[in-house]
Amino acid sequence: MRALHLAVDGGNSKTDVLLGDESGRILGFVRGGTSSPHNVGLPGAVEVLTGLIRAVHADAGLPFGAPIETIAVYLAGADLPIEVTRLRQAIEAESWARHTIVDNDCFAMLRAGTAMPDAVVVVCGAGNNCVGRAADGRTARFPSLGPITGDWGGGHDLAEHALREAARGEDGRGRPTALSRAVADHFGLPTVEDVGIALHFGDLPTERIFELAPLLFDVAAAGDEVAAALIDRQAAEILAQHRVAAGRLGLLDRPHALVLGGGVLRARHPQLHDQVVAGARAQAPLVEITVLESPPVVGAALLALDALGLATAAEPTLRAEIAARRPHRPLLGQPVAD
Repeated sequence: MRALHLAVDGGNSKTDVLLGDESGRILGFVRGGTSSPHNVGLPGAVEVLTGLIRAVHADAGLPFGAPIETIAVYLAGADLPIEVTRLRQAIEAESWARHTIVDNDCFAMLRAGTAMPDAVVVVCGAGNNCVGRAADGRTARFPSLGPITGDWGGGHDLAEHALREAARGEDGRGRPTALSRAVADHFGLPTVEDVGIALHFGDLPTERIFELAPLLFDVAAAGDEVAAALIDRQAAEILAQHRVAAGRLGLLDRPHALVLGGGVLRARHPQLHDQVVAGARAQAPLVEITVLESPPVVGAALLALDALGLATAAEPTLRAEIAARRPHRPLLGQPVAD
């Protein structure tokens, strides 16, 4: 008898849902928009997931309601224990599977990056987050609610700081920086002040600020000290997250994995990547460092298979099939974006 599972990885921009069997074969795969409760609320998250789970059954050629052994749901926005509990209760009420697993999406990234029982993942994408786990089941995590809980970094923060430093460098309040000219040129305007005014009046959508993160790395690579200082601060933040999470779990002097995930870290910008690797090895000499290349939904599927006791045999097939399916086709007009 087949043991089917559903795996969900839901981020701030997209949600991947996979339906697979006990061998690791992918029977259905769909992608939709955000399902983060922070973005769409808890009822909205359940509504998004309902549509995607119906769609993945159709993609697999199975009727909605076909017996599913386990569903593993890992969402951005499931940060606090009470948020995880409420999300799990809401999903269990839908009776999509016999057994339900729910947690933050960082745990899916962690499992996608390593099978080591002692491990930490630091995610630096649009924002920053970090979780860790130990072989005995203990976990380490942060509230990850933004500035109100001390968070700093990620592509959005870096872009906003790049704009701020560009403006201050231009008007003399800050140090001169090549960011000033680069930012103005990026938006095709004479000055950074003009950029700020265009953003203020809506002539430039505020979302376009986030385009400045790659520009920041380019300017830093050309030798600009102000841009480089922002990247140094990001490296220090990533290392602090690893140090604290690994320290809480007693891993700093023991072999463990450090998985680096998110678009900023996956890009392997030398100034950031080299600092993080060297710093992690300095504070934890036995650490094994990997940069996550697999989509996090692989980790969600592996965690479902772990719960079924099937992951060891199924993992090679699952990873091969997910690699063959990339890039994934969009669902209902949603853009494909990693």
